[in-house]
Amino acid sequence: MSNERNLRRTVLPNGLIVLTERMEHMCSVAMGVWIKSGSRGESAEANGISHFVEHMLFKGTKSRSAQAIAREMDAIGGNLDAFTGKETICFNVKSLADHVPVALDVLSDLVLNPVFAPHDIERERSVILEEIKIDEDNPDVLVHEIFTQSFWKGHPLGKPILGTTDTVKKLGKDDLSAYHSGRFHGQNIVFSAAGQLDHDAFTAAVAEKFSQLSGGERPTDLAAPEPTARIQLRNKKSLEQVQICLGVPAPPITDENRYDTLILNTVLGGGMSSRLFQTIREERGMAYSIYSDLAPYRDTGTLCVYAGTSTAKALPVLDLVVAEFGKLKQTPLSDEELKRAKDQVKGNILMSLESSNARMANLARQEMYFEHFFTVEEIIARVDAVTIEAVQTMAQKLLDPEKIAVTLLGRLDGLKMGRQRLAC
Repeated sequence: MSNERNLRRTVLPNGLIVLTERMEHMCSVAMGVWIKSGSRGESAEANGISHFVEHMLFKGTKSRSAQAIAREMDAIGGNLDAFTGKETICFNVKSLADHVPVALDVLSDLVLNPVFAPHDIERERSVILEEIKIDEDNPDVLVHEIFTQSFWKGHPLGKPILGTTDTVKKLGKDDLSAYHSGRFHGQNIVFSAAGQLDHDAFTAAVAEKFSQLSGGERPTDLAAPEPTARIQLRNKKSLEQVQICLGVPAPPITDENRYDTLILNTVLGGGMSSRLFQTIREERGMAYSIYSDLAPYRDTGTLCVYAGTSTAKALPVLDLVVAEFGKLKQTPLSDEELKRAKDQVKGNILMSLESSNARMANLARQEMYFEHFFTVEEIIARVDAVTIEAVQTMAQKLLDPEKIAVTLLGRLDGLKMGRQRLAC
């Protein structure tokens, strides 16, 4: 499939896709089971069920207790982990190459044979409710959550990955079991691995573990959300700072012009040399944390700016952000700024592929979103092809005052603002 990265791909009879990248200089293997479903595929009543199931799969299988899973992994020096996203759930393990049979056995058992014991469900429900409280106590997480729920109002993409206190309290054994059997099937799974391994031998081992898994149905495309450009002012007197989050709709992950957007974000707030960091933190000292980031999904995305500052400086910081939007739309980048942004992006891409974990994840995401594997040379060439004109055109397209949504959270002390403040 790729001579450059020694990639191989096999589709098992039940539809499960096995991807490997042989890295001969490594002494370890990273492997991950990726479910092509996440929180955006949940009903409103079952919000948080993907994350709940992810937790429960570590609580014991038909042949292993939670303690046995932990001890077995520690005994081989392995690292077992998982996460839930808006569009995926991933269970992953990294071990020395010699211990791959044990690591694969534990990982496959965990994914395929959970028991969902009622007493474990109640205990883990309590853990997740505490996790929700942690996010509610974390101002920069909370402002992003409030922003997202408003921006994708009424759509599952806007719902919190953890769920809410109300929804998590109502999820029971039947709900969790039905979700697992309905989502964990061959057509909905990508199994990726990278490190010191042989594709044919590894695929045979995966096939032995997963051959009895049903094929199921290919996941259906979900309805794309419609963004809502609301201005929200949330007063929370317990906070010392005002948390600012403002954003606009951005292209989906597969958009042909995604590298134009990537460079735009890098110039705006993607690092210490970015315009927002230099203007707001370095030149004026108005915020400690200030950045922009992209959140691309299968059919849509967001470009968001975050800042934390004092109540007195909140609106001036907002004004400076909007002013930078205007400059990006009205004035072309210099050759030097474009080159610096490109070099930063290329450096990040190359360094991100230095670990087996990162390559394993990269393999899975390219399969799930593109069904194609881009070489590093292809990606670098696409970055180098971005022009000054393309970045300005993307800025003019995305940074529309009528599409800017804003959330302010903190001790607002009567602070007010209208949409005219967002003119750029």
